[in-house]
Amino acid sequence: MEAFGEIADALAAAPLLNCVLREIAGPAADPCDGRSVHRLRAGGQLLRVRDGRRPAEPELWADGAWRRLGHAELVKLVAEELRRYTGHGNDQLLTEMIDSRDAVAAILAARARTAPPGDVWLRSEQALVMGHPYHPAPKARGGGPSDSWLRYAPEAHARFPLALLGVREDAVAEEGDTAALDALGTAPPGYRLLPAHPWQLELTSQLPEVREAFADGRLVRLGRTAQSASPTASVRTVHLDAVPGPSGGTPGEDLFLKFSLDVRITNDIRRLWHHDLLAVRRTDAAVTAAFGGPATAALGAPAPRADRSAAWLSDRGYRTVGGLFEIFAVLVRDGLRRHLPPGTTALLPAALTERFDGNPLDRLTDPLHWWTAYLRQVVPPVLDVFARHGLVLECHLQNTLIAVDGEGTPVRAVFRDAEGVKRLPEVSGAAGWERLQYCLVVNHLAEIGATLAERFPGAAPLLWPAARREFERYGEECALPETAALVAGLLSAPTVPGKTNLLLRWTGADGADSRYLPLPNPLLTAPQRKAPAPGAGGARPSPAGPARVPLRRTGP
Repeated sequence: MEAFGEIADALAAAPLLNCVLREIAGPAADPCDGRSVHRLRAGGQLLRVRDGRRPAEPELWADGAWRRLGHAELVKLVAEELRRYTGHGNDQLLTEMIDSRDAVAAILAARARTAPPGDVWLRSEQALVMGHPYHPAPKARGGGPSDSWLRYAPEAHARFPLALLGVREDAVAEEGDTAALDALGTAPPGYRLLPAHPWQLELTSQLPEVREAFADGRLVRLGRTAQSASPTASVRTVHLDAVPGPSGGTPGEDLFLKFSLDVRITNDIRRLWHHDLLAVRRTDAAVTAAFGGPATAALGAPAPRADRSAAWLSDRGYRTVGGLFEIFAVLVRDGLRRHLPPGTTALLPAALTERFDGNPLDRLTDPLHWWTAYLRQVVPPVLDVFARHGLVLECHLQNTLIAVDGEGTPVRAVFRDAEGVKRLPEVSGAAGWERLQYCLVVNHLAEIGATLAERFPGAAPLLWPAARREFERYGEECALPETAALVAGLLSAPTVPGKTNLLLRWTGADGADSRYLPLPNPLLTAPQRKAPAPGAGGARPSPAGPARVPLRRTGP
């Protein structure tokens, strides 16, 4: 792995630097020769980086000269700054930042000796070597040695059979349509099948409640599934290429299964939490209805827009075992192929910002045409389900798929993950709209737009005016005055909300919590731009009196 150390350092430093520049630093000098200088708000030190959507080559001004920082030195500097800024430490996050860098090195080594999958969609799901571009430790895997998790890692092109358990019928807890699980094997009399993620089984096998469930016969081990599963970008969600039909004798559709995983990945321990499972079926029914599914009439939802082509991967149901509700829960999700137009290929947008074989941007000749088509597929459905159904899709880059035609042009957006959807009035309209702006504009469109601008500098000045026109078009055509006003307000706002993942993790916030700071609004036309947000320009902080960025907090 040492051969990949320098690359791993750079890949791990980029998202950490993005967090630092967004959350705890401000510009200190005009950019020069492709580099910019920033002042850390609490300590006052000067940090210089090579500019770009992935900042690189961090240097600290010390003893009258610029000194290059390796990843470990950068982590130490950030930790010292955060202690000053917040008044307390966080050794756990320090460990995660180092673990994330080491995980990248292990992933790079594994990819060098493993052939990627033949399916271009799966290659895109497994392409996220760097991961979340604004998280301090996007690839941390719980701190265990790499040989404990690499065989389950999507970035390492893993593929593995699932563990099969039998749940005694009187101990089964389930809701919704879980019939597909019964086709994965054969359960003994009096038992139902329960697939388990093998990593989760390893992580939890010594818990007293798990050992008790096997001892008293609520659970039995039944071996492994006949077919292997492929992990997707979220790590704990896997894809089965073909599940036998109800008769068990003929191939059926593809399927996704989402598991609990007792590992912290980005901001949260990735269990299927009890309260989320109890709500997911109701949420999924509402979203299915909003996308024109069969539940529309039953729920009495407003009729969907006739011109919408987007699709939703339904979380059909869950199954688990009583007493171990969260530990061995599995969520059954629609397969992908049934939601794709004929002749199209699905891609993960997050992978468009990294590199994979089959990326349509590699053969693009007209970036503005592609971007306009992309906006047309992604923006209206997200705004529409919010406006007409009060649903806030968590439409970030990993919860969205984009179907492209043979030329690589986007023709349909496919959204997923009912667990991340928020419903009005369970969250307030203001909080829901703020979250939607972050997910759609900052997390999603800004990343794709920055990638296009980097690859096609000549098209860069045209990208955000095109995005603005798509929002304007929706505001004019939606026929809902309140929504039109929201869209108009977004287009005239000087700032949009950016999530503060570094400060959230450092202060030990709940994994589902969100706190935002204002970022310059890319949708604002140049003549309308007002004073930049704190940290984005304007008044520069003094080392003697750090300028604190006001954070707005919303619920989960």
